[in-house]
Amino acid sequence: MDFHLRPVATLRTCYPQKFGVPRQSGLVPSAWGEVVFVPEYRRAEAVRGIEGFSHLWLITVFHEVAESEVGLTVRPPRLGGNERRGVFATRSPFRPNRLALSVVKLERVDAEEPRLYISGVDLVDGTPVLDIKPYIPYADAPAQATGGFAGAAPEAIPVLWDVAAGVPESDRLIIEQSIALQPQPAYQAEPGRVYGAQFGGWNVRWTLVEGAARIQECRRQ
Repeated sequence: MDFHLRPVATLRTCYPQKFGVPRQSGLVPSAWGEVVFVPEYRRAEAVRGIEGFSHLWLITVFHEVAESEVGLTVRPPRLGGNERRGVFATRSPFRPNRLALSVVKLERVDAEEPRLYISGVDLVDGTPVLDIKPYIPYADAPAQATGGFAGAAPEAIPVLWDVAAGVPESDRLIIEQSIALQPQPAYQAEPGRVYGAQFGGWNVRWTLVEGAARIQECRRQ
């Protein structure tokens, strides 16, 4: 049986490109997003009562992942990209239906438009949103849950600035928290290599030096 799914909204975020996006939601608390509903669902009654929930589930599509044959195994970044796991034992974007699942914090609701303002996003700007569901702590956070090979959050590294003049503190937080998670593939973690990504309207270039990330350039797009 085939299903046809239509987006209910588009997600605007501080990440205009895939590189630099956190690998899980909530790892970069300052990463902002806005849920912009399509006209059909841009009605106040569609979000009535949603302000009573602190967090939401977003069901989205990895729309920038090329449509190609999907294998049964993938190489998770958490394992250094060297070990294979079954696709359904990972959150890899290279999966049969390209669906993504993210928990985000609901910061505020513009009930008139309506529009949802969220944080802790791990999705690229322009991501199609297929559904939104409230996060319910007693049901969605089992006390005895285990995390397999991803049992704990990745360790963040220090971030140093060579150039920070003119960068607002809110943007600095997004940049620092994102780069601290080392978005580059594990096999590219080479000292002295220059990496570049866009965060919240800034073009940023950095290197890895003695266990830290050093930002060498940060300029407006």
